[in-house]
Amino acid sequence: MAIQVGQRIPDVEVRVMGENGPETVRTGQVLGQGKVVLFAVPGAFTPGCSRIHLPGYVEQADELKAKGVSTIACVAVNDPWVMDAWAEAQGAKGKILMLSDGNAEFTKAMGLELDGAVAGLGLRSQRYAAIIEEGVLTSLDVEQGTGVDVSACSNVLAKL
Repeated sequence: MAIQVGQRIPDVEVRVMGENGPETVRTGQVLGQGKVVLFAVPGAFTPGCSRIHLPGYVEQADELKAKGVSTIACVAVNDPWVMDAWAEAQGAKGKILMLSDGNAEFTKAMGLELDGAVAGLGLRSQRYAAIIEEGVLTSLDVEQGTGVDVSACSNVLAKL
């Protein structure tokens, strides 16, 4: 069952790329303070994620910050090296906190996993956008199709 508005965000280990390589952080720490916009993608470097989803958040990061967002984070079931390379390729470094959920532990704890085995992708995250305030989920929009609509940055901006 997917997490519900009003519930606390799961506190599990994920990875980020640090100066000396991958570092372990807890989602309760990096997503649990202030107003956070979290969006999830099925995979780094995939077409919809690279052409629409991540670029929208990169381009509108300043607008999100102006509305009181302290952290903008992207999570995917990819390793930290891939997430770091994707951030570099998309100009997201310094704007978007790239969270590697390589074992899908956060994704499963959120109840938002996607079985991509039919396409050779294995277990992935559904595409979604969430607003989190002081660790509590206040908004969650999960895509029902293959496009980027309800989880787009413009939709999140309208909710803030």
